[in-house]
Amino acid sequence: MRQISLVILIIALFQFSSLFSQEEKVLEYKNDNPYETVQLKEQSYFKKKPKNIIFLIGDGMGVSQVYAGLTANRGELNITNMPITGFSQTQSATDYVTDSAAGGTALATGQRTYNDALAVDLDTVPIPTILEISNQNGYATGLVSTSSITHATPASFIAHQASRSMTEEIAADFLEVDIDVFIGGGYQFFADRKDNRNLISELEAKNYKVFRDLKDAESTNSGKLAVLTADDHNPAYPERGEMLPDATEKAINILKNNKKGFFLMVEGSMIDWGGHNNDTKFIVLETLDFDRAVAKALEFASTNKETLVVVTADHETGGMSIEGGCIKEGVVKANYTTGNHSAVMVPVFAYGAGAQKFSGVYNNTDVFNKMIEAFGFKK
Repeated sequence: MRQISLVILIIALFQFSSLFSQEEKVLEYKNDNPYETVQLKEQSYFKKKPKNIIFLIGDGMGVSQVYAGLTANRGELNITNMPITGFSQTQSATDYVTDSAAGGTALATGQRTYNDALAVDLDTVPIPTILEISNQNGYATGLVSTSSITHATPASFIAHQASRSMTEEIAADFLEVDIDVFIGGGYQFFADRKDNRNLISELEAKNYKVFRDLKDAESTNSGKLAVLTADDHNPAYPERGEMLPDATEKAINILKNNKKGFFLMVEGSMIDWGGHNNDTKFIVLETLDFDRAVAKALEFASTNKETLVVVTADHETGGMSIEGGCIKEGVVKANYTTGNHSAVMVPVFAYGAGAQKFSGVYNNTDVFNKMIEAFGFKK
C-alpha cells in the first residue's frame, strides 16, 4: 500500500513541477506596499506556563524566504520581531529531503515518518497529535490554512492516513476529532464525495455553524465553526485578500472563550508554491501575508500574557538564495537551486509564555516536544 501511495505522490509531484516549469521564473521583485509591524511587550511580564499556544507554519519558508520578506518590507517583519530564535532540522524518517506530510507529522506528533504519511508511523499506526492531545485535556482547538484544510500540513494535525492523497478520508477524519474551529479550502471533499456522504450535514448535526465565506461568519464569536472558503485551494495572494490574517483573528476570538486554554495551528501554505515555481514575487507576497497573520497572534499574546506564539516551517522550498536587493527600496533579487524542497534547516521564532524553550538547534520533532512540555501535558 505504501509503494502505491509513493508512486501516486511521485506522479503528482512530477505533474506539479511540470506545470510550474512551463512558466518563466520571476527572480526580482519590488514591493511598493510596506506595512508597520507590531510593537511587542517585554516577555518578563509573561507567565512561565502558557494557557494558549498559537503555532504558525510557513510552508516552505526557509531563512531566505524570511529575509526576502524582511527586505521587501523595508527591513521589518513581525516574525523577526520575535525575540527567541532557533533552528529545526527537517529530515523525515525515510528521506533526507522531507515532504510536507512527513514534515507536518513531525511537528504535530513528535515522531518522524515516511514521506507522504499523515500522523501515522512507519507501520501506518496512528500517532496522537498535539491538537488531539489538547482536546483530550479539555482545551479548545483550531486549524487555519490558505490551502485546502485537507492538504498535507493541516491534515497532519487531525487525520491519520497512509497517504496525503486520500483527501476524502482526511475530510472524514475531521468528524472524528472534537475540533472547535477550522477555516480553509476543501469544500468539495466534504460535500461532493464518491461515497455520497454529506459531511456538511454531519458537521451541522454536531452543532457546527458551516459557512462558505469568512464574511458570513462575522457575527459568530462562539461555538463550533467551519468555514470552507474554496472548493479546493484558495487563490494566491492578493486575489484571496486578507483571508489568512482575518481567519487567524476569527479563530483566536472563538477559541479564547475556553477558560482552560487553546491550541491553534495556522498555515501559510503558498510560500511553498512560490518556491516550487522559483517565483520571487509569489514568495514575497505570500511571506508578507503570512507575516500579517503572525501579527494577529502577536497582538493577542502581547496583551494576554498567557499565550505562546511559535513560528516555523516544515521545510524550505526552492533552494532560494538572495543575490541582490535594496532594503530601502524594498527590492529583492533571488535565484534557486531546485524546483522542489531542500534539506536545509529552517528557522524557529518564539514569543510569550514559555518561549525560552525554543532557542538552539534541534530536530523538527522537538518542536512538538517543547510545545507539549510548555503546556505541561504527558506524552
